Amino acid sequence: MRKGLTFLQGTAVALFMALPLPALAAPHANTVIATVNGEEITLGHMIMARDSLPEQYKQLPDDVLYNAILDQLVQQTALKQELHGGVPHYVQLAVENEQRALLAANVIETVMNSASNEEALRQAYEDRYSDGDGGDEFNAAHILVETQEDALEIKSELDTGADFSIMAKERSTGPSGPNGGDLGWFTKGRMVPEFEQAVLELRAGEISDPVETQFGWHLILLKERRKTAAPAFEEVREALQQELQSAAVEARVSDLTAAALIERPEIDDLDPAILRDLSLVRN
Repeated sequence: MRKGLTFLQGTAVALFMALPLPALAAPHANTVIATVNGEEITLGHMIMARDSLPEQYKQLPDDVLYNAILDQLVQQTALKQELHGGVPHYVQLAVENEQRALLAANVIETVMNSASNEEALRQAYEDRYSDGDGGDEFNAAHILVETQEDALEIKSELDTGADFSIMAKERSTGPSGPNGGDLGWFTKGRMVPEFEQAVLELRAGEISDPVETQFGWHLILLKERRKTAAPAFEEVREALQQELQSAAVEARVSDLTAAALIERPEIDDLDPAILRDLSLVRN
């Protein structure tokens, strides 16, 4: 009798070993990596913790970073549990701000991706460069001085025949002065707005009136203006993408805020310096 039982048991074991093993589920965001007094730490928590690290820490070996992040989350969880479910007011406010920022960033990313798909990029390129024109390019020189009075004095001398290049070498305080003020060729967007606007209004050979920028006072000589050939699509792809994304986000934000019911009640005796007072949120 016992021998028969042994045979049956052996047969059962053989049959069990022949069955395919159940497939183990691949790790996912909700995979529990550890528990602290029953509170779960998931793979998703660890992924987001790693994503928020400074870049220099992300360069550490994966196994080192994995263990360090898990240890930190375990320790933080144990420390957090000391509050027994209570959340300080300032922490709740910080969490709400962080959640608001993350959700807003998520919407912005969606808007940016929708605005800069391949079809939109190709259309933007076609709209701008279909005639083969890449826009104007300028060859100019300038004399930079500190005051408007100096600029007016030099302009008067130039108007009576003084040589621009010589005046630039003698009077300009800018780094291009020793080269006669020569700036070479440049396109729109390469100069500060005030300087660029003055260049756009000049004809070849003309010298501007004094122009003030953040660097001082300029006298600008436009030597030559020419058309450039349209760039290849790949050369301007990134710039077009940034332009489309920026415009789409600005439009979306404008539309949403215009449609929203926004109320800003008047608060008597509110000093903006109150934002420095952390004691208000730590009570």
